[in-house]
Amino acid sequence: MLRTLTIAFALLAAPLPLAAQDDPLPSWNEGAAKTAILEFVAQTTAEGEASYVAPDDRLATFDQDGTLWVEQPLYGQGFFALDRLAKMAPDHPEWKDTEPFKSVLTGDHAAMAKFTEKDWMAIVAVTHAGMSTDDFETIVSDWLPTSKNPIFDAPVTELTYQPMHEVMDLLRTNGFQTWIVTGGGQEFVRAYANDVYGVPTQQVIGSSIATKYQMVDGKPVLMRDAKLFFNDNDDGKAIGINLFIGKRPQIAFGNTEGDKEMLQWTTAGDGLRLGFLLLHDDADREVAYGPANGLPDTKVGTFSEALMDSAEQNDWTVISMKNDWKTIFAKGVEKVK
Repeated sequence: MLRTLTIAFALLAAPLPLAAQDDPLPSWNEGAAKTAILEFVAQTTAEGEASYVAPDDRLATFDQDGTLWVEQPLYGQGFFALDRLAKMAPDHPEWKDTEPFKSVLTGDHAAMAKFTEKDWMAIVAVTHAGMSTDDFETIVSDWLPTSKNPIFDAPVTELTYQPMHEVMDLLRTNGFQTWIVTGGGQEFVRAYANDVYGVPTQQVIGSSIATKYQMVDGKPVLMRDAKLFFNDNDDGKAIGINLFIGKRPQIAFGNTEGDKEMLQWTTAGDGLRLGFLLLHDDADREVAYGPANGLPDTKVGTFSEALMDSAEQNDWTVISMKNDWKTIFAKGVEKVK
């Protein structure tokens, strides 16, 4: 009996083979993308390895829209702007006859699909400015639980990608800082980044409008102005990373043309560095769009054939949502239409 117990305890104490150990990326199918992530973490955190990265230099950057959460049929911040415009409309009767507000208020989706950057900036100007930074954070926080994406009939914060949560958790467990580098509004994303992604407020870089320092009721406040201050898209992402972080990331994740420069900047550095692009090719569980690989074209989150060529030329890994992910959503939501 004693010999039997001794053998049993010895078996329990023995290290498990790799296949039997807890999988840090359980929502990922086995494949090149998952392997690349796991090998990167192992190689950059093992002291003595040629690819070892000191803890102070372990930096990872993530785009948000289309990389960490759903961006179809409209960016999450776009839904916020439209909802806020409708809420403000009773105090602005002139909007009923003025574009681009008229199209929004009448639900003219065909006209909205043709909005220019100038049209959207006009909407942002009236919905995102004229209040303090603290008040804006409160407005965003109050809106989030009421938000609704029509494709999934769920709040935007429930449409985050479980596989990407796992990647962020794995990196943080191994000493990496995880930064969000988004073309979306910096203050908008900062309102929920910590609660939704575990990313501290100070580790969010995004587009921003101008602010003005004022004294209100004897207290200093920063008032939001209706002018673009910094555009964190395209080359702005590399500029923003240098401005706010001051170091190149070791690994970066994106999904569109607007992320190309961030991946270029990341992977051009010395040592082991990786770039990843998420391809939305799962029409059943999410939305399929490209137009790379013959997927439907889109103005929201464009992944062009030229970007696919760049991925091949720069040895970036393309993640297939359809083939690489077992599970898509952290909250288990499904499409309703």
